[in-house]
Amino acid sequence: MADGEAVHGSGTGGAGPERTFAALPVARGRGFAQTWWGQAWLRALEDTALDGAQVKAGRRHARAGAVGAVSVRPGRITAVVQDRDHTRHRSDVLLQQLTAADWDRLLDVVADRAGHLAALLDRDIPPVLVEDAAAAGVELLPGIGDLEPECACEAWDHCAHSAALCYQVARLLDQDPFVLLLLRGRGEEELLDELQRRSASRAGAAGPAGAADGPAAAGVPAAEAYAARDILPPLPPPPPPVEAPGPAPVLGGGAPPAPGVAADALEFLVEDAAARARRLLAEALSPGHADSPPVPALTPSQDAVRLADAGPGAAVAARLADGSGRDARGLALAVRAWQVGGAVGLAALEEEWTPAPEVLSRLRDRLAAAWEDEASRPRFRAAGNRWTVVGGDVQLRFGRDGRWWPFRKEGGRWAPAGPAAEDPAAALAGGAADVSEGCS
Repeated sequence: MADGEAVHGSGTGGAGPERTFAALPVARGRGFAQTWWGQAWLRALEDTALDGAQVKAGRRHARAGAVGAVSVRPGRITAVVQDRDHTRHRSDVLLQQLTAADWDRLLDVVADRAGHLAALLDRDIPPVLVEDAAAAGVELLPGIGDLEPECACEAWDHCAHSAALCYQVARLLDQDPFVLLLLRGRGEEELLDELQRRSASRAGAAGPAGAADGPAAAGVPAAEAYAARDILPPLPPPPPPVEAPGPAPVLGGGAPPAPGVAADALEFLVEDAAARARRLLAEALSPGHADSPPVPALTPSQDAVRLADAGPGAAVAARLADGSGRDARGLALAVRAWQVGGAVGLAALEEEWTPAPEVLSRLRDRLAAAWEDEASRPRFRAAGNRWTVVGGDVQLRFGRDGRWWPFRKEGGRWAPAGPAAEDPAAALAGGAADVSEGCS
């Protein structure tokens, strides 16, 4: 049961399960969402709302503890939110429930992989679960336009009250992802009972009775393998962890190098391959590896930066720069971007793109709402996905990953200034940049 929950039972009138959470304490000095799915919930709010000032006011309401007890039931969350003048408004936010067919596909996805069920029982939603559900045609997390407000203040879009409610629900989602599943239409007890039934059905189908009804399945039934346990050879033990990669061979040996072959570069690549092999083995032996999503393959240009980050000699670094179409300074900046954000950070440095007009409008609202003190808000000059502080050498870039990346001009080039952040003000502050000259 999540912190602050007061009631956990069925709603009235046969409307389905309902949970009611007591008002949460004041949230000064902390973010509203720590989990990735809680942050996705808030992005759905912030990307949907047309008035960034209302979202900003809602965040203040939620932080001040103005949201009362929160009721969660299929398709709807409800709370009473109090304004500063003590006026109280009932506010609701609606989220479309999954259809019966959607639930059937989602439950099959969870039942087919033991790691998914274990994660849910541990109050976790791994990204691979959401990806597998999406591949089955089920969008579990809300997106743009999915959070529909209804408020007694009669606002036609998200108002401060519905925004405050969404911010508080993000905290509840952090504590218990079953809150999201209840909003989508199913309570925790019902879900777990159905998952247990499906898991038992799959286990029964794998036995001899199930095999007799159809063609023989590949492999050996578990009962047969267990009965023959004393005559079968034992399974080999897993490979031991490797403390350190093996040393690279010395390829020069005093002999003249073969035409077109640089011995130092080849030695470096062998050393890098050994280090990567050791890391891949350690990851394969780690718990939960089977449930981890595969890492996307790097392009030759990205891999050149990864290799340069490993610290080769000057001659190899020059070859990497030339082979990837960069000069020495460009490669050094690319390595800095790689160090703060990997392939995504490198894209923020080297890709310039223009978001769609409706996305640009929402981004401007988010920038305007990011600074609560208007006097300290920087003025920006926008070009594509880049916002440069007027009168300063500081820039924010909106990445395709939905985060803000800080940059600072150094020697006439834009250089990464720190890690990305969901909040543009936090990204700018995290870059340790002085933006006072650009403030309005």
